[in-house]
Amino acid sequence: MAPKPKEKLKAASSPLQPPPPIEDLFTSLNRHIQRSEFTQAVKVANQVLSVAPGDEDAIRCKLVALIKADKIVEALSAIQSAQKAYCLYRLNKLDEALKHLEKQDKTQPSMLLESQILYRLGKMDACVDICRNLQREKIDSLEINLVAGFVSAGRASEVQGTLDAIKIKATSSFELAYNIACSLIEGNKLKDAEQLLLTARRIGQETLTEENLADDDIENELAPIAVQLAYVHQLLGQTQEAVGAYTDIINRNLADEPSLAVAMNNFIAVKGPKDISDSLRKLDRLKEKDSQKFELAHAIDLKLSPKQKETIYAIVSLFLGGKKKEDRKLINLFPFFVGEYLQARELVSVLPQMFPDSVMPILLQAAVLVRENKAGKAEEMFGQFAETFPEKSKIIFLARAQVAAAAGHPQIAAESLAKVPDIQHMPATVATLVTLKERSGDINGAAAVLDSAIKWWKSSMTEDNQLSVIMREAASFKLRHGKEEAAAQLYEELVKSHGNIEALVGLITTVAHVNVEKAEAYEKQLKPLPGLKGVDVDALEKTSGAKPVDSASRGSLADARADGKTKEKPKKKRKRKPRYPKGFDPANPGPPPDPERWLPKRERSSYRPKRKDKRAAQVRGSQGAVVRDKSEPSASATNSNTLNLKSNQASSSKGASQNAEPS
Repeated sequence: MAPKPKEKLKAASSPLQPPPPIEDLFTSLNRHIQRSEFTQAVKVANQVLSVAPGDEDAIRCKLVALIKADKIVEALSAIQSAQKAYCLYRLNKLDEALKHLEKQDKTQPSMLLESQILYRLGKMDACVDICRNLQREKIDSLEINLVAGFVSAGRASEVQGTLDAIKIKATSSFELAYNIACSLIEGNKLKDAEQLLLTARRIGQETLTEENLADDDIENELAPIAVQLAYVHQLLGQTQEAVGAYTDIINRNLADEPSLAVAMNNFIAVKGPKDISDSLRKLDRLKEKDSQKFELAHAIDLKLSPKQKETIYAIVSLFLGGKKKEDRKLINLFPFFVGEYLQARELVSVLPQMFPDSVMPILLQAAVLVRENKAGKAEEMFGQFAETFPEKSKIIFLARAQVAAAAGHPQIAAESLAKVPDIQHMPATVATLVTLKERSGDINGAAAVLDSAIKWWKSSMTEDNQLSVIMREAASFKLRHGKEEAAAQLYEELVKSHGNIEALVGLITTVAHVNVEKAEAYEKQLKPLPGLKGVDVDALEKTSGAKPVDSASRGSLADARADGKTKEKPKKKRKRKPRYPKGFDPANPGPPPDPERWLPKRERSSYRPKRKDKRAAQVRGSQGAVVRDKSEPSASATNSNTLNLKSNQASSSKGASQNAEPS
């Protein structure tokens, strides 16, 4: 029984033991962090803080361990204001994180975090400005973020100049090479982008292999390069290679979810309406599992840029329109696919709140209305949006003009197109406006459009001047609508300025209706046609024209043609050697083939039909009767006759004898 009191004493004395030295705790903390044992690291950090409350190193280690362990909420409750913005950024509370950063001092880490938040929010210009301000700090790999910001902001043309200014090669890292290749794609330099992407993949494989990363990790790190290479092949028209690359990426089911989502989106865009059910099932992998409607999974939504998310939602909305019901499981997920326009309208109505700075949602809503044969509502909606957001009105007016023209509303289409001032002078726009105004009956308005375009091109100093084209079409239009004097004036200007033969012909034709003498004066400028010197024009005008040809004259013409044909030498025909069947000897041809071999047998002269069997007797009478030949009845009949005769003779003789007896 002695050991029991000892255990009690030991248990009682344990709370009085001194804590381990803080150096040992930091050693243990460092060991857990190196082994990626973040839960144990948090426990050790708590021990350090119990000994030395407020220790910055311990707090920092605890925060990093919590974040690495994906315990963001616990990290947010445990941190001070300096790290709070980062946790909000990780929770995708971007606006809140940005507001929190605005209250802090502008330090290098806070500015880097602010640039990342602005990039995720789609505010690329502000992101680029911060990265440029940080160039003085000489931060490693800052040029990668700077180039990414330029590309996303639509300023890809500034990338090369910036790299030359900071003296950095495009192949200094595979991330930088990838971003520069994206800028080349924006500049439509597809071959150069393809070569740079291949170089980026090679550099990435070498760099990551030196860092002793596993093959799966290397594949995930280089997944964006593989997707971008497939996209370049798609743009180059190499559809089979692009589809093969996308399919390979999708089947491998990479852990890089953004690259997988982009690959699926591009794959569906390449295939188009082929095998819709398979494409929709691939999109099902991107949605939130518990959501009844299409909504990107939370993990994918956090990592995609606003532009990428908008593209995926747009391809879903456009791709799933107006199809018959084929898969009942997809009705709730993809209402466009089954033609449920009510659910489709609900889906696209959410997009303006998700992407407030984009015009794509309003275009999708108009597409739904057009599918429902409600073009008038779509035109009204476009007009309201253009008035509310005039800075985004250009593409809206163009879309409104297209919808109105397709719906048979030429006046609304012309009004919408006229509200885009940047393209009013372009030949295609001028031709469209003139056609629309002609259809609506506004001839004067169409002529005003042509006059305005002529005025613009006269004052333009561009190399590709379209003045002659516009003036020629304007003259033709005015001549067609009975404005000969205005048309003649335009043709005269064309002749004097350009010396065009077509314009001269048009001028002569037009002036002839108004001033014959002037037309004859211009006619002298035409070059004489060869072969007309011996033709007496006055004599031709005095003739009554061509006379109809009667049958007799036709016969004489036919005879003359026949005589002419007989005089011609007949063409010599080439004599060709006859071609015999294989194995045929023309010297010993054998018996000739049957000339009737192509006729049916019943039509040949040698055909003899088969005789019918006349001996087959017909069964008559009751069951069990004896069947006899046809000759037998006649024999029996004769026999019976003879017997009857004999019987008659006998009876007669007998009767005679009987009669003779009494006598």
